[in-house]
Amino acid sequence: MPTRREFLAASGATLVGLALPRGALLGAAPEDPAVAAILRRIVAPTFPSRAFRVTDHGAVGNGVADCRPAFAQAIDACNRAGGGRVIVPAGRWVSNGPIHLKSAVELHLEAGATIRFSADPAHYLPMVLTRWEGTECYNYSPLVYAYEATNVAITGPGTLDGNGAAGFAAWRAKQDADVNRLRQMGIDQVPVHERVFGPGHVLRPGMVQLFGCRNVLLDGFTIVDATFWSVHPLLCQNVTMRGVTVRSRNPNNDGIDPESSVDVLVERCTFDTGDDCIAVKSGRDQDGWRVGQAAANIVLRDCDMTSLKAALCIGSEMSGGVRDVHLYGCRVKSCATGAYFKTNLDRGGSIRRVRIHDVTIGEAESFINFTTAYQGYRGGKFPPDVRDVSLERVTCDHAKTGIRAVGVPDAPLRDLLLRDVTLTRADVPHEVKYVENLKLERVRVNGQLLSGLS
Repeated sequence: MPTRREFLAASGATLVGLALPRGALLGAAPEDPAVAAILRRIVAPTFPSRAFRVTDHGAVGNGVADCRPAFAQAIDACNRAGGGRVIVPAGRWVSNGPIHLKSAVELHLEAGATIRFSADPAHYLPMVLTRWEGTECYNYSPLVYAYEATNVAITGPGTLDGNGAAGFAAWRAKQDADVNRLRQMGIDQVPVHERVFGPGHVLRPGMVQLFGCRNVLLDGFTIVDATFWSVHPLLCQNVTMRGVTVRSRNPNNDGIDPESSVDVLVERCTFDTGDDCIAVKSGRDQDGWRVGQAAANIVLRDCDMTSLKAALCIGSEMSGGVRDVHLYGCRVKSCATGAYFKTNLDRGGSIRRVRIHDVTIGEAESFINFTTAYQGYRGGKFPPDVRDVSLERVTCDHAKTGIRAVGVPDAPLRDLLLRDVTLTRADVPHEVKYVENLKLERVRVNGQLLSGLS
């Protein structure tokens, strides 16, 4: 596994898009040289044919017995043997604590298999290194966790049940003091090993987190009742997520948060989430600058989305930079915001080369929203640089707010393109301030062709 320094040195860059019925999206995007270059680098890992059944290590799928020790034994045996598939057959399997994956291990959930996790925080100790809303710390272990693993996968048609509503979801209302303390530690650059939370604190653990991993495959399974962010590839390289379903509406239940990760493909997934379906991130404020790794070369295609927040979000934790994101061929049933670019004047960082195309949106509170004032409160001395974003062949049936793009005088938004965009009905058609080089080509709102916005 490469060190963090090697990972940062090796990472590169690329772009975005959106579109049609499932399986019909592949007409335009593969011809885009930027997308094609990314896809050539993304190769799903393969595993030896060895099989390790959790039942051979004492697991009992009766919905009562704690199977975590058996899961750990099977994973260890698989890893020691040089890799293979850890098989969880049909049944209801209880895990009183996290499942920690290792290199060369594919965790395979067969049809009818459900792993239900405990709601007892004590079961998620000892603490592990994580990143919580963009700031590194030690906290309760995510429910499924891999750290600096190479060739790791979760596959199969089974289900991961986070049991979040029974426990961790309630922490959202209690977390403010801990959140503020952690963020201040990041601002002050307190050494990471001193940022210790866990017992006595209420920062929720994530559902599935891959930290510093290379060659990741997430394929075919379902997540329900997540504890916090559902899937969080963090500082990863070469990630494939396909055919995964996330149905969870607890607080902050994002679908996937590729954070400071490079060469990521998300395709044919279904999201029905309590927060953003897809949120691309790269660290918060000074801690994001310290690590200095952008989220880059990300392809998001052929997904179905329903969200209480955004379908696609860039940020708000984006201090390491976001570049070369392509979202296309997606269908959004309903959402608060279709595409949300969230930054603030304390965050720094940059967003560049985002391409969204061939997307349909049904009902939205806001069609597209660029803001540089999302939860900023420390003086506004580090404005972000947002430029080179395009939307093409995107439709929306109805939005309360249509096109919102608001920069500030010292940090205008730059180089925005909307082409062949149709918003059938918008209560407030547009709000545009401090934007340089906004191009509109065949953009219709409320049946009217827009030629310029101010």
